[in-house]
Amino acid sequence: MAGADSADPTASERPYRYEVAERRGFRFGVIPDVTDGCEEAVVANFRRSLEELAKIGTVEEVPLPDLPYEQITRTILQVEAVSAFEDLIESGGIAELTAPEDRFTPYAREAILAHDYLKAVRLRGVMAREIDRVISRYDALVAPGRINEAPRLGQEFRSAIRATAKDVMGAVGNGAGLPAVCVPNGVGARGLPTSLQFMGRAWEENRVLDAARAYQSLTDWHTRHPKLD
Repeated sequence: MAGADSADPTASERPYRYEVAERRGFRFGVIPDVTDGCEEAVVANFRRSLEELAKIGTVEEVPLPDLPYEQITRTILQVEAVSAFEDLIESGGIAELTAPEDRFTPYAREAILAHDYLKAVRLRGVMAREIDRVISRYDALVAPGRINEAPRLGQEFRSAIRATAKDVMGAVGNGAGLPAVCVPNGVGARGLPTSLQFMGRAWEENRVLDAARAYQSLTDWHTRHPKLD
């Protein structure tokens, strides 16, 4: 989505246009330990993806500044979620939600202290500046799209979406508002897709898309489909 929105103060009036560019000579960065907690197949597919990316550019490990990325973003998102669903919480409507944990977690999030939220907001600015300084040297940072393969249709939600306390790419992208795209890069033990994530500098969506497109020109995972039982 692109364009101004009078109801959204974060929207931009900058015009957007994407034109396909045939590129090589990309620069890719990999955060250390980015595969921690991932399923074995996800790790193997990611390593194979790095070998493919090396055919179209350079791939190097890039350490990030020492900041509590997950805590910053999680604090802000949890407070924003409580604010967005304030009417539902105050009316007691959350008692009707089907997921048991969702009937109680909003109350815990309401207990987040104001000074913790304001500190997280201030640190988000620091995080955005530091990440921009690092990522400006690359076309994209790359990581697994998720720590597990895609879930089966109908699988219970909480068991399907494995969570991890360490998700630096997710925290940075959501906290700093950076463009990212995921593309298929293999299959897991159950024959379902895994993915490769490209994340770039703010306002440089096209470089991210160019990188993802170049990767897909070397592979055919995006043309395959899981077997349907």
